[in-house]
Amino acid sequence: MSSDWKTLTLSEIVDFGNGKARPKTEGNIPIYGGNGILGYSGDSNYQDETIIIGRVGAYCGATYFEINPIWVSDNALSAKAKEGFIAKYAYYVLKSKNLNQYAQGSSHPLLTQGLLNKLEAYVTTNLEVQEKIVSIIGEIEDKIGLNAQTNQTLEAIAQALFKSWFVDFDPVKAKIAVLESGGSAEDAELAAMNVISSKNLDELTELKQAKPEDYRTLSQTAALFPSSLQESELGSIPKGWNIEPLGDHLDVLQTGSRPKGGVGGIKEGVPSVGAENIIGVGNYKYGKEKFVSREFFDKLKRGVVEDFDFLLYKDGGKPGEFKPRVSMFGCGFPYSEFAINEHVFRMRSKSLGQAFLYFQIGHQRVLDELANRGGKAAIPGINQTDVKTVPIIIPDSLEVLSSFNKFALKVIESILKKSNESCRLADLRDALLPKLLSGEIDLSTLNEETSEVIA
Repeated sequence: MSSDWKTLTLSEIVDFGNGKARPKTEGNIPIYGGNGILGYSGDSNYQDETIIIGRVGAYCGATYFEINPIWVSDNALSAKAKEGFIAKYAYYVLKSKNLNQYAQGSSHPLLTQGLLNKLEAYVTTNLEVQEKIVSIIGEIEDKIGLNAQTNQTLEAIAQALFKSWFVDFDPVKAKIAVLESGGSAEDAELAAMNVISSKNLDELTELKQAKPEDYRTLSQTAALFPSSLQESELGSIPKGWNIEPLGDHLDVLQTGSRPKGGVGGIKEGVPSVGAENIIGVGNYKYGKEKFVSREFFDKLKRGVVEDFDFLLYKDGGKPGEFKPRVSMFGCGFPYSEFAINEHVFRMRSKSLGQAFLYFQIGHQRVLDELANRGGKAAIPGINQTDVKTVPIIIPDSLEVLSSFNKFALKVIESILKKSNESCRLADLRDALLPKLLSGEIDLSTLNEETSEVIA
């Protein structure tokens, strides 16, 4: 091994510093604590490249990296790379140490500068090698970050279309405006078709540029909307549309189950996903789930998740407070097979379509209704009756529903596939990083090989 590789204390690699109490000023500068970004401020106490380490509590040892001005709060520590070390390389070294294992105190874990300074790490002092390691891992993380950003954009486009069609009823209002000004029915249809551009919605304008064929199909569908509104229990809705209980349109509404005695002692098997991972389409926190045995899973008669199942968090929280969340899985994400536990509802609807179901129940009006019902329960949460009796708006045109579902389901499928890709890349990163940091891997050809895998 080259003499460039040495065992050094962390105090020889970085300078640690303390955070300070959160400032009261408001702004757009991130405030970091042990659990990542806590909020935003108008002030900063650290600039440039900074490593942040959770200092106390449940997130003790959690490690983050920032290149912009930030405020490090008093439940976190900072670290700045010393001369001779690239900041991102130092971050990878600290992160690979799994610092939470060194925390002192079981009931209230704590990391101190004194403790961290004494820890040792095997590192390279060769800046060229550090740069290569940062480049290789950085390329993978950049792709993961791009996937996450793309997924946010994709969901925002589908959300914007849902809101425009099924909440604001823009095509209907566009037709009404034209007819009231003396325009013809043909002019009204044209106005409905152009409503996306006329509203200048950034997300939908982006759709017009990126997917012109999809945009054209959706515009043609908008012409099918009614040209007047009617009153309903939910306010004004398109004429001919109905308000109906969700239960009239559900083919599947079920929760999962666990074996007698719970799952505490089961360390492997088939994943059993709970409420903590009902956090939106394409999102999942690995390591949070429990497992059931293969034998138990094979005998399950309910709660086995299928592609594009709509999932709803059903109970839990503080007394008097319930905050429902929605999610959708599929395309092998987060697993090729898994179940839900008793804290999650699984739903399917042939008449509404899975995509419409996701965006309809995930809309704030419905979530607020479920939150109100769930907050009144002795144990915060909702039951099947609560779900079935929620009023929803039902379009009278199958073509309108079909067009939205076809488009939105493609969006959801793309999100899930990109999430799967990010999981694969994260596995690659986690496998490569310890080998790179130990000098075990020959770096001469790795950049090219890694680029091929990422592509």
